[in-house]
Amino acid sequence: MAKSDALLPISAREEDPLLSDGSRSDPNAETHGRRRPVKGLLAVSFGLFFIAFYVALIATHDGSRSNDVKIESDGTATKASRAHLAGVSEKSNDQLWKLSGDRNTVAFSWNNSMLSWQRTAFHFQPEQNWMNDPNGPLFYKGWYHFFYQYNPNAAVWGDIVWGHAVSKDLIHWVHLPLAMAADQWYDANGVWTGSATFLEDGSIVMLYTGSTDKSVQVQNLAYPEDLNDPLLLKWVKFPGNPVLVPPPGILPKDFRDPTTAWKTSAGKWRITIGSKINRTGISLVYDTTDFKTYEKLETLLHKVPNTGMWECVDFYPVSKTLVKGLDTSVNGPDVKHIVKASMDDTRIDHYAIGTYFDSNGTWTPDDPTIDVGISTSLRYDYGKFYASKTFYDQNKGRRILWGWIGESDSESADVQKGWSSLQGIPRTVVLDTKTGKNLVQWPVEEVKSLRLSSKKFDMEVGPGSLVHIDVGSAAQLDIEAEFEIKKESLEKILGDASAAAEAEEFSCQKSGGSTVRGALGPFGFSVLAHESLSEKTPVYFYVAKGKDSKLITFFCTDSSRSSFANDVVKPIYGSSVPVLKGEKLTMRILVDHSIVEAFGQGGRTCITSRVYPTKAIYGAAKLFLFNNAIDATITASFKVWQMNSAFIQPYSEEAVRALSRT
Repeated sequence: MAKSDALLPISAREEDPLLSDGSRSDPNAETHGRRRPVKGLLAVSFGLFFIAFYVALIATHDGSRSNDVKIESDGTATKASRAHLAGVSEKSNDQLWKLSGDRNTVAFSWNNSMLSWQRTAFHFQPEQNWMNDPNGPLFYKGWYHFFYQYNPNAAVWGDIVWGHAVSKDLIHWVHLPLAMAADQWYDANGVWTGSATFLEDGSIVMLYTGSTDKSVQVQNLAYPEDLNDPLLLKWVKFPGNPVLVPPPGILPKDFRDPTTAWKTSAGKWRITIGSKINRTGISLVYDTTDFKTYEKLETLLHKVPNTGMWECVDFYPVSKTLVKGLDTSVNGPDVKHIVKASMDDTRIDHYAIGTYFDSNGTWTPDDPTIDVGISTSLRYDYGKFYASKTFYDQNKGRRILWGWIGESDSESADVQKGWSSLQGIPRTVVLDTKTGKNLVQWPVEEVKSLRLSSKKFDMEVGPGSLVHIDVGSAAQLDIEAEFEIKKESLEKILGDASAAAEAEEFSCQKSGGSTVRGALGPFGFSVLAHESLSEKTPVYFYVAKGKDSKLITFFCTDSSRSSFANDVVKPIYGSSVPVLKGEKLTMRILVDHSIVEAFGQGGRTCITSRVYPTKAIYGAAKLFLFNNAIDATITASFKVWQMNSAFIQPYSEEAVRALSRT
């Protein structure tokens, strides 16, 4: 469950009470995987503490509310919101006012025409209201199922239940009735994030976090009422819920988002759950045979100091040799394992590649300098992308990644338009077998079914050039492009000893965006651009010379000029992207009204942006190719498709029948 404030006090010492020696677990200590017997008073005290906590949790679910107050930055006291009390941060305009420098700034006057244009044509979103985390995606009896955090009552966070939709191809969808409502004491404050697991007999279990009537985070079990129903319309909550409560040492609001389970070599099922100890992000590990009773391992799957709360943890294998997905339980010498955590403090999804030790349930990163959650670590996406979840698609032998794409506008604008948030186009995810050091993500192949008319272009673009690309309205596009810097331009820069090395100082975020010119960049496309270029969203490469005269390539998206609106966050996103010898520079861009998804070098670096133009909408949305390099001439070869709208319909038997015929 995406959650981002109500940070707790940080103690002076980083202690981990879940480990007997307070140190990082030893991945090679094969005998350390289970909790060692504890004798005497310590064992009795631990048992009494746990029982007392559990009994108190059940005994006090009377639904009462505290009269907590929240102290604002100006010192005034206000009634704390439901989200604040639950440990979840609702969206606010504070960041927007900070950017403008004036809390009294009048918000932009959006009209219905502008707001209507923002609704996407081929990205998944509810008919109305608020959506956040993807939950329990799976493929069953010919249907892809997608569950998600949903507020059925408003376009803001609150009253969270599980929405449910089905598809034959991950593109066209029919909304189904709600899968699970907040109707029990153990999920009265929200049916939060969870994951699905297929058992050996083909049955399905769903573990999810419930926020109790006392705002304690607990884990609950649910399962389909009728496995013969391919739509899985009705779900049953286990009468013995909750099946897990926060263990000793874990605070009541720091225990959430169970993963898909995987099989251990001992034949048990294993899950991991995100948490923290002070400022150390951790991933707890539990074994079970029936999903009703659990044994907590003494060791942690992983922990990283000073990363804060880990939520929406994901754990899965990737093949070192094959470009295909793997079932979550696969292990072996040709397999690496990914640990991903969504950082509550920064709202960024970080991942790392490493080695999993089945015997004691631990994992270690291949490169500790880019460990999960630290500033140098890898990200799924360098833009607006959070609370992601993968699942193994046994239908096509692939692992698919879903990610929540929140809004970058104001809450008042969301309320005015009546909806908030999207899901990104589902992506396949594999290990980059060429580098071995990063993942590769790519839109699922089914999105190509939306391609309509196309135009192909081949051109040479000199320094400082701007070219309008005539493709008609540019609000729904799929662009695939290759770029090459002319050999003469490269030789000139690399051979000039006086040319300054800038790679160590350059960053997409801090170097001024697409208008700041360098010797070898930036160059790329301006999407959702007005003919006057008063609004535009450039997606581009910037090639910089390093101190060793080697070239480093950056892939960026600049939304700083995407909108005249003053109540919109308009960052510059991006990162370096690996480019191997002999490779051309390649990008793919999906444009769908208020979302731009960009994939650099086959998906080694991905950037998702939310943009809200006020002029570059409808027929006024244009596409430009630009080269702002000072010294480089580039050749560009690209193809642009107009994109059709997806079939995303409210629930009816006829809609389901229509979708089943596609």
